[in-house]
Amino acid sequence: MRIGLLGTGPWAQMVHAPVLSGHDGLDFVGVWGRRPAAAKELADRHGTRAYDDVDALLGEVDAVAVALPPAVQADLAARAARAECHLLLDKPLAPTVAEGRAVAEAARRSGVASVVFFTTRFQTEPEAWIDEQAASDGWFVGRAQWLGAVFTSADSPFAASPWRREKGALWDVGPHALSVLLPVLGDVTGVPAAAYGPKDTVHAVLDHASGASSTLALSLTAPPAAAGATVELRGASGVTSLPESSEGAQPAFARAADALLTAARTGRPHACDAAFGLRVTEILASVQDVLDRSAD
Repeated sequence: MRIGLLGTGPWAQMVHAPVLSGHDGLDFVGVWGRRPAAAKELADRHGTRAYDDVDALLGEVDAVAVALPPAVQADLAARAARAECHLLLDKPLAPTVAEGRAVAEAARRSGVASVVFFTTRFQTEPEAWIDEQAASDGWFVGRAQWLGAVFTSADSPFAASPWRREKGALWDVGPHALSVLLPVLGDVTGVPAAAYGPKDTVHAVLDHASGASSTLALSLTAPPAAAGATVELRGASGVTSLPESSEGAQPAFARAADALLTAARTGRPHACDAAFGLRVTEILASVQDVLDRSAD
């Protein structure tokens, strides 16, 4: 599969480009970025071509991987789908429900495959745990704490990210938490409560279709010593926690690329497709609405 990369930032440099250039099932055709010099530098590093015109790249590939801010991703992903390119996307799918719906609808209309890279869903140990818990009934409550130190550590490559400063933890790490909880506890049917904690920290209570409820604690401003992700489930089967992964982001992204190849070949949607990404966006927007109303 011929694939292009849209984006040249830290995530593209650390994860996307190395994986795309080394994946046996992919032909890494080229890179487009909003900064042409950065696109050339990244392309040169991986032995591929830099494109100044995004439509020229879309016309020469079968798929695109996107490593761009959500608002930029949403516009270009819909454009790529209309050009009949399969989509390997980042989370969140979009900053608004309307923009997310446009991506999902463009993918559906064009019949292209899509995968949203929720990192935890593509890591071996967490993925196996999620599948195991999803096969069990009787969950009572869930608790997800996703605490990052993006803005409190001295060396985070994402600290200069304008969209993360604007949208905060809810929209950055909230998708990770939801990607774990939804397959186990079911769709979210309501958001009874949400409130801000310290700095950008968000707390939320969710009702699920299974009858279970869950709580979220999300932050990008935790003290570095307190940073980390924990998911705990309690129910008829007892208590269980999400295992830590022994893998970094690159192996997970390679598996996301595998998933896109499989979905494109078979025509069967992946569980983390654009439609799922849209549902996550809808839930994030619902939590945001509760936060905004409580602040009035």
